[in-house]
Amino acid sequence: MKSAASPKSIAKPGQRAPRRGTGGITLSDVSKLAGVSAITVSRALNTPAMVSPETLERVRDAVARTGYVPNLMAGGLASNRSRLVAALVPTIAGPVFLETIQALTESLAEAGCQLMLGQSGYADSREDALLDAIIGRRPDGIVLTGIMHSAQGRQRLLASGIPVVETWDLTPTPIDMLVGFSHEKAGAAVADLLFERGYRHPGLVTADDHRATLRRTGFVERLRALGVAEVPVVVAPPPTTLEGGRTGLVELRKVCPRLDVVFCSSDALAHGVMTEAQAQGLTVPQDVAVMGFGNLGFAAHTHPALSTVHIDGTAIGRQAARFILDRVDGVDTGPRIRDIGFSLIDRASL
Repeated sequence: MKSAASPKSIAKPGQRAPRRGTGGITLSDVSKLAGVSAITVSRALNTPAMVSPETLERVRDAVARTGYVPNLMAGGLASNRSRLVAALVPTIAGPVFLETIQALTESLAEAGCQLMLGQSGYADSREDALLDAIIGRRPDGIVLTGIMHSAQGRQRLLASGIPVVETWDLTPTPIDMLVGFSHEKAGAAVADLLFERGYRHPGLVTADDHRATLRRTGFVERLRALGVAEVPVVVAPPPTTLEGGRTGLVELRKVCPRLDVVFCSSDALAHGVMTEAQAQGLTVPQDVAVMGFGNLGFAAHTHPALSTVHIDGTAIGRQAARFILDRVDGVDTGPRIRDIGFSLIDRASL
């Protein structure tokens, strides 16, 4: 059998390996350059303690000069581990999921795993296409945002046998494991807070994705139970922006001149509402109060400081990583549904 590279393609000591026209640098190429067997190269890369320091140095030098990258797929087939976890988020345009992504990345890295990130948007078809690509690569686990998936996507996830963690939502029937909170309860809790503070003419600026819709339902139904029958709503397309908040306040004031408080499905929208209020010469909270959702980094530093709903995205990411790592290692994961809850942050905008 011919070698993947002729002797002419191997660099001499002190030289870099030439760029090849086709194919890639192989384990055989590295072994020839290092002057050791292919199995020794494999040991040096995977279990360096099994080779002498001198041999390890030679192999590492050959790897550096050739630019060789080990075939992780081949190693994964042998060990049944890819050391790769895939995560899907609707968008990276907004910062709401960044804490979760960061916590996932750090927790997995500590265990020698890497995170592969996909942006699914807010349509099932986009998520299904990503899932097809991801499942075929057999990652050690898949982390999803939310619980709303197409029937086809859900079926493929169940059939794959890959550990799945759904996040940022709550349901008694997850695909596999889940860590999140109740959006309906969050919306209802905000309604209670605003009512207790004396607001009787609320409005809502919200995205139309599933999770925001759940918060809207919890908010409106709780207010109706408290005797507030009319809650005007302005819908902004996701991902939400400051511009959407500004437009939302303009529309709300057209239909509700007595508007005294606005609840927003994101801090970005809330920031926009506050900006537009000030542009119209209104004072927050004296003329109109504002409540956001997400407790993003800027929320405490707006003027006035933004009241909001805090979600511990770091806890979500860490628990999702723990679920997958325990499952892969054969460790009991404990309860497969974890409700991390939420907290209301009452600042100067109310």
